[in-house]
Amino acid sequence: MAETEDVVLLREVCAPVKKRVAFAQLNAERSLNALSLPMIDILEPALRRWAVDPGIACVVLHGAGEKAFCAGGDIRSLYHAMLTHPGALPNPKNLEFFSREYRLDNLIHNYPKPIMVWGSGIVMGGGLGLMAGASHRVVTETSRVAMPEITIGLFPDVGGSYFLSRMPRAYGRFLALTGASINGHDLIEAGLADQFVKAEDREAIFGALASVNWRDDAAHNKRALSELLQSFSKPAQTALPVSNLLTHRDTLNALTAGDTLTAVYKAITGYKGEEKWLVRAAQSLAAGSPTTAALIWELLKRGAKMTLAEVFRMELIVALQCCAHNDFAEGVRALLIEKDNAPKWKPASLAEIKPSHIETHFTAPNWVGGIHPLADL
Repeated sequence: MAETEDVVLLREVCAPVKKRVAFAQLNAERSLNALSLPMIDILEPALRRWAVDPGIACVVLHGAGEKAFCAGGDIRSLYHAMLTHPGALPNPKNLEFFSREYRLDNLIHNYPKPIMVWGSGIVMGGGLGLMAGASHRVVTETSRVAMPEITIGLFPDVGGSYFLSRMPRAYGRFLALTGASINGHDLIEAGLADQFVKAEDREAIFGALASVNWRDDAAHNKRALSELLQSFSKPAQTALPVSNLLTHRDTLNALTAGDTLTAVYKAITGYKGEEKWLVRAAQSLAAGSPTTAALIWELLKRGAKMTLAEVFRMELIVALQCCAHNDFAEGVRALLIEKDNAPKWKPASLAEIKPSHIETHFTAPNWVGGIHPLADL
């Protein structure tokens, strides 16, 4: 049985004992499956429908093509909304996008059935938001993952304040501040992936799901899915890439050991070694938005003490404030629109940032009816 839409393809495959496996494919290959509102329009109701359908035993979320699962949110649409409503707080179009994106991410984190995300190829920003909460997060030798918001003046949102703050400090701080690209092995080391398999085994794994002896018991079905994936993971270990996080763990610990953002910033940007991965990370932080760096530092500190729902509510406020301030629109302009790679950050350096500037980003706008849009999470 198949249900076809332009930007998301939905289908259900019959399995034994009158069970079905549901597949949702992000279908925007030219944009590397960037997450858009039309996608969310299809994904969220489908996931909610499958969650209560007793015939659905398992859900699979994947992307069209081989290059990417999801390269992030639809940043261009957010940019054009900022131009249409400059300084608006909240920006109505971006309020709709961020609130509904976070609601979808929260649904995946709390899904009552096994949900597998095929995280092969590029997984960035909003793509990691879709993947982070799944019960079964699968990566391959082609997985390339990053939260690169430092380069565009936003911040690692979609729950990043929650899951990054719960990593070992060296990993969470470093990845958030630098936007460093990591591979599938790194993702397993960081606790954001569960199984490593070969990319070429995707169709074999998807096909095997139709032969699993699913039951009405979600816990049993999660174990059954884990066992299936493990049968493909064991022979795939020969393709496991070297983990930069493991290889450079001692260096990362040293670079992120400072008690203040200034100390950690100086340590990372002052890296004098020859490891190309670390050099690129240091350059990314040095060229990135100082406001984003300061926001990340504060978000990780606050997020470590919050529930996931509280984090999403906090991140919505900060995201909308970023839309109303300078750096987000300027970063998108410089990196994606005009592509001059010369953003004019305001403030231009960490030394110029006042605590009041950062605190304004945590000040809630005047919500319609006085109620936070994510109050019911």
